[in-house]
Amino acid sequence: MGVEKYKKEIIAAIFLITFFFFSRLIKLTALPIFVDEAIYLRWAQIAKNDANWRFISLTDGKQPLFVWIVMVAMKFIQDPLVAGRLVSVLIGFCSIITIGGLAYLLFKDRKIALLSSLLYLVFPFALVYDRMVLMDGLVGTFSLLSLTLAILLVRTLRLDVALILGAVLGGGVLTKTSGFLNIYLLPLTLLLFDWSPNKRRANFIRWLFLAFLAVLISQLFYSVLRLSPFFHIISQKNALFVFPFNEWIKHPFYYLKSNFQGLSNWLVSYLTWPWFFLIIFSLLNFRSHFREKLLLFGWFLIPFVGLTVFGNILYPRFIFSMSLPLLILVAWSLSNFSNLLKKRILWVATVLLFLYLPLSIDFKLLFKPEIAPIPRSDREQYISSWPAGWGVKEIVAFAKEEAKNGKIFIATEGTFGLFPASLELYLWDNPNVEIKGYFPVKEIPAEVLKKAEIMPTYFVFNETVEVPSNFPLKLIAEYHRPLPRYSMRLYQVMPSKSK
Repeated sequence: MGVEKYKKEIIAAIFLITFFFFSRLIKLTALPIFVDEAIYLRWAQIAKNDANWRFISLTDGKQPLFVWIVMVAMKFIQDPLVAGRLVSVLIGFCSIITIGGLAYLLFKDRKIALLSSLLYLVFPFALVYDRMVLMDGLVGTFSLLSLTLAILLVRTLRLDVALILGAVLGGGVLTKTSGFLNIYLLPLTLLLFDWSPNKRRANFIRWLFLAFLAVLISQLFYSVLRLSPFFHIISQKNALFVFPFNEWIKHPFYYLKSNFQGLSNWLVSYLTWPWFFLIIFSLLNFRSHFREKLLLFGWFLIPFVGLTVFGNILYPRFIFSMSLPLLILVAWSLSNFSNLLKKRILWVATVLLFLYLPLSIDFKLLFKPEIAPIPRSDREQYISSWPAGWGVKEIVAFAKEEAKNGKIFIATEGTFGLFPASLELYLWDNPNVEIKGYFPVKEIPAEVLKKAEIMPTYFVFNETVEVPSNFPLKLIAEYHRPLPRYSMRLYQVMPSKSK
């Protein structure tokens, strides 16, 4: 009897899960490894093989939790890129479940919950970051979990909820500095606090105590990072992306317009204009669940405004986690259209109409990524410009084949990033391969020329548009990107005695 009652919901859930994994796993490695993925995967690989370097990400001011999770996956999956991207897929799966649960918690409506999960499934922003080895997917999951538990806390005032919330907040701050936003936004959940006179003061004091306890637990988690001598680099790295107040006050509005335009354009590109219409529609309806909708919008708006005001170096992925609550507002509007459109077929047609544009972007992302209409910044990083590692797989295969005949040396243009990290990922344990990065490359280093005298020596160029013709190099292969200006080239370094 119970199963029959929820038959439609069970079928819908099976549909969502099936298509989630289909959309996330199909052609998972079609896009090449890109610069940040190479860095994070190499950190995870080093941490897996040397316990002394479990905090290696702190050397670049990055919190280590995501790297630790990928490190565990690498123990079971041989290909580092597959291991890392599968971790992101599973993190995305947690998000699609959590966003549905959060929607149900707020509105007690199974249709809104299922629509929220459906919107996450087709959300182009989520499709991109559920398939990349980046920390931002995990940041989004912790944001949704934090909001869910914070709502439970303000409604139930239970100690066990506070303890779990503390652990989730701790996970957020161990993933990325933006995880602190989940702590700063906790007072916003007081929109759902029961302000009726009966026991109001006592309940508010209890909430303050439980919220403080949750924050304290999160800081105990975060204090683990202080065990590393590189802990101080986090604040230095943060200052590159977000202006500290003492710097911001010198030019408080100088970047405001450009930041707002950039962030808004990225958000519109991924959310699409029809979904923005649905968000506005939900907020204009004051009569139904207004406090709940205001909470969701505030969870987006406050960090969005903060990033607009204080942002220095910005990327679209910075707004991924804050955009997720907006999907529930879109779902609320779609669900309420069923009351306006009496016939079910009209409502289904309307929902499909609003899904058409995101689905068309999704299709291009999966099958024609070079023409996918995503923000230029993301397209250039992941697909078309020098950060995208078109050619890495082929160079690794070439190196493995050459190393079968004896020792070889590979020099790379770059000492941190895509090179040499992407080659080290696959060749670090090959005793016949030595890899070393150089930057900038204004001439072939003497060390490389010396190596060329005693063993086959190769040089990988990735950022230099035109390699000088007087360099003692012989082109082996060139790997083109969608932006023709940037191609990856593999050269053999010619020994002086062969001139």
